[in-house]
Amino acid sequence: MKHKKLIFKLLYYLIMIILSIFMILPLFWMITTSLKESGALTAIPIEWIPKKVSFKSYSKLFTIFPFGKAFINSVVVSLAITFINVFSASMAAYVFAKMPFKGREVLFGIFLSTMMIPGSVTLIPNYLILRNLHLLNSYLGIILPSFFNIFGIFILRQHIRTIPDDFIDAAVMDGASQWKIFFNIIIPLSKPSIATLAVITFMGAWNDYLWPLIVLTDKNKMTLPVALSMLNGQYSTEYNLLMAGALISIIPILIVYAFAQKYFEEGLTAGGIKG
Repeated sequence: MKHKKLIFKLLYYLIMIILSIFMILPLFWMITTSLKESGALTAIPIEWIPKKVSFKSYSKLFTIFPFGKAFINSVVVSLAITFINVFSASMAAYVFAKMPFKGREVLFGIFLSTMMIPGSVTLIPNYLILRNLHLLNSYLGIILPSFFNIFGIFILRQHIRTIPDDFIDAAVMDGASQWKIFFNIIIPLSKPSIATLAVITFMGAWNDYLWPLIVLTDKNKMTLPVALSMLNGQYSTEYNLLMAGALISIIPILIVYAFAQKYFEEGLTAGGIKG
């Protein structure tokens, strides 16, 4: 039996190592391609490790296009969307979880049913609304649709329902207002779920391409995914330049995940607890 367990463990680790290599390979290829010169991109056999390391693609990236401005735009827009999304979703989740009122479950069920509507269906109505409000080609036009996020409300509601009502009852007896209960009790006890939602929302906003492409027309206002798409030429593409831009674009996501990793796994499992 010990011999069989040892063989099973060896096979398990071998399979995990092979899968890990396949998962890391695209990132490795991205890094090495960004460090290649133009002539090495089409070399045969393929140069997995460049013979001559060059950082020209990184310096060129900030000269041929306002890449730095696009990076800052993405940071500002993504942080704004994340803050608005998490704040509005947490308030709505608190109401649906802890404030009983007539028709609460029916209303929440109607909200949940909106998750079945594809996002592409709402693109044209949202565009027409923004056009009538004269919000096209503005950051507010990108941020405005993020005020409502039923997915975030659902995640936070499931976690808030697990918070004992005794905390809220004790606060009410002490004369605390609903705002004080929300900020001093609900928010601190919901940190894992809030961190999880913040990471997911930030990643979605940071990688969003279609909506900023539709709303924004000014080059100086474009976000990073739109800027990266403009590096693709009509007749040719400098892949070392494109890989350098893509590599820079993943840095903020790694930073956000590193800070929120402590709560991320706990927040993902918290929603599965029956309330």
